[in-house]
Order: sequence, then structure tokens, then C-alpha cells
Amino acid sequence: MVIGLIETILNRNKEIAFSFDLELFEQQSQRAHMKRLAIDTCIAFLGRTISQSEFRVKDGSNLIKDELYYRLNVRPNKNMTSSTFWETFVHKLVYDNEGLIIQADDGDLLIADDFEHNEYAVYEDTFTNVMVKDFTFKRLFPQSKVIHLRYRNERLSPLIDSIFADYGDLFGKLLNSHKRKNQLRGTVDIESNKAKDDETMAKLQSYINKMYKAFSENDIAIVPQQPGFKYNETSSNKGSTSGLSVDEINKVTDGFLNQVAMALGIPLTLISGSMADVEKHTKNYMKFTVNPLTKKLQDESNVKFFTMDEYLAGKRIEIKTMSYQSIFELATSIDKLVSSGAFTGNEMRLEAGYEKSADPKLDKHYITKNYQEMDTDEGGENK
Repeated sequence: MVIGLIETILNRNKEIAFSFDLELFEQQSQRAHMKRLAIDTCIAFLGRTISQSEFRVKDGSNLIKDELYYRLNVRPNKNMTSSTFWETFVHKLVYDNEGLIIQADDGDLLIADDFEHNEYAVYEDTFTNVMVKDFTFKRLFPQSKVIHLRYRNERLSPLIDSIFADYGDLFGKLLNSHKRKNQLRGTVDIESNKAKDDETMAKLQSYINKMYKAFSENDIAIVPQQPGFKYNETSSNKGSTSGLSVDEINKVTDGFLNQVAMALGIPLTLISGSMADVEKHTKNYMKFTVNPLTKKLQDESNVKFFTMDEYLAGKRIEIKTMSYQSIFELATSIDKLVSSGAFTGNEMRLEAGYEKSADPKLDKHYITKNYQEMDTDEGGENK
């Protein structure tokens, strides 16, 4: 009944109907692009870091370069390089909170785009309906034959969605407010002797559209007056420079990005490119974010590629992450460790990320400093 009454009033007075057609209220946008930008920025940053790691297949202290080494570090499958492969896997692992790698009949390592995880209490978990791109495997994959990781105990997406609910609302309101800051507003007077029928209203709307186009597309616009139509500008902020700035909108975007980065354990200074305390933040990022993730991947790889007897005999996979310091920056520290006799040259080479040298001299301990034992007066030189 209420709707019918409104329609009756609008039909009687076309001026009121015309004012409703202007759509003065705009529906709020979800601003989903801000969410995608923040998530993709953080996950891609973490993925690029992991993709620079080296998967070392070792037998004791010896580095083995076999087919497994080649697939993990060079060409996992026919369509991907190792860097692209691991970056893609980290993206799926973090975004979906679960990642699955299967091995095809020809030995290729494939990242599953979708799968069903069948969990059991005392039996081995299985994976069915494993989909890679547009192909679905019909067979069942047991847990012992795949690389399967969870990123964290709970999914990250509900947390990010709840954060975005507030930031997205604020971002949308600030953006709309900024759009209205210098918006042109005006009224059009119609002479009383002009008939306000549909034809007249159509001409009026066409006139307004032409004025809007002239103002929006030209720095200087001259609009001729129409007989019976008079345009009056009523913008309250005409000539004013006060109001919302773009920096305030950017602060909201940075605030949401900061929350997502915090959830992933990534210092915002590294993402934003700030030069303040880069080494300190990089060290914390590698220690508390990258290394725990590579430890998960390393443990899972050792379980799936080697038996318990092989692992205990010294066969294993070690993941060497990217170094944020060069050997030239570590030269003084390496010299002190070797010259004090605490470590051999080969031990330092392995710690710095290089293979052992075949020179037997680098397996010996040397003391090149004038050290002496406590509670003795004898120095390092013979008296």
C-alpha cells in the first residue's frame, strides 16, 4: 500500500519523479582491488624469497647432483622452471593454507590446483580428485607419496576478510569523499511559462549532459544559455583548497597492507622499500618468517624422498636460503673463526653456502693468533 501511494504521488508530480531519477545515493563499493593488491604483494614477496633457495641433496657431507637435485632446482616439470614452481607453490600454500605436490608417472613434480584431503585418525591420509590445471587424476594419492604442507593451523583468509571489512568500508568512504571534494554542483531554473512535459524534461537533461561533458573534458568551458533554462553553480567549495588529501587515502591503503604483512610476518619496511634498518628487518624476516617455512618444506621433503634408514645414514635434503650478506661483509668474522682454530676452512665454506674444497688443508684446524691457556703464563710462542 505504501509503494502504491508513492507511485501515485510521483505520477501526479513529474518534478518529484525527476528528482528521484537523479540517483543521489550511490551504493558502497567493496573496493576489492585494495584487498587483492595487499594479499598479492605480500604473498609474492614471500614467494620470491623462497624461490631463490637451493635444495641440496646430500649424502653425509657430500653434495649429490642427481635427478632429484635437477628437479628441485632446475626443471620440476615440462612447463615450469624451479623459481616459478616454488613461487607458485608458496602462493597456493599461503593463500589456501594448504599445498600439495604430486609426482606424475614420468617423474614430473606437479602442483595441485584442487584436491580432496581425506583425513584419518590412525590410518594414512589420502588425496583424491587431484586436479592440475584442467586435468583430474582418477587415482588415489597416499600421504607417503606426496609433498603436503599446511601453512598455519587456521586459514588466513577469514582473518584478512575481517580486517578488510573495516578498512574497505573506510577506504570507500574516503575515496567517495575525495571525489566530491571538487565536484561541480548547480541548479537549473525553468521559466514558469515553459511546459514541464516529457519533451521539455528530455531537452533539459540533454542540456545538462552537454554542460557536464564540457566541464569535465575541458580546462575552460563556455556553455551558451538556453532560452527558458538558467544554470547556477552552487559548489560550496569553489576556490577552496581545504579538504581530504590523497595522502590520507594512501594511509588507509598502507594501514591495511601493514595488517596483512603483519599476519604473514613480513616487515612493512621491506615491502615499501624503506632504507631504514634494512639489514635488521631482513635478518628478522629471514629468521622468523622464511626459515620456519623452509624448515617445514625441508622436513616434508626428507620424509618423502628418503627412508628412515637412508636419513639416519646421512642422506637428506638441506634448503639453503638466500643470503642477505655477501662473503666480503663476513670476511672479518670468518677470519676470526678460522684463525682461532674453532672451525676449519671447509666448515666455513659450507656455512657460507659453498661446496667443500678438495684441498685437505681446509679440513685442518689452524691457530694463527697468540692465544694461551688460562692460569698459565706461557704464551703462544715457545720460550
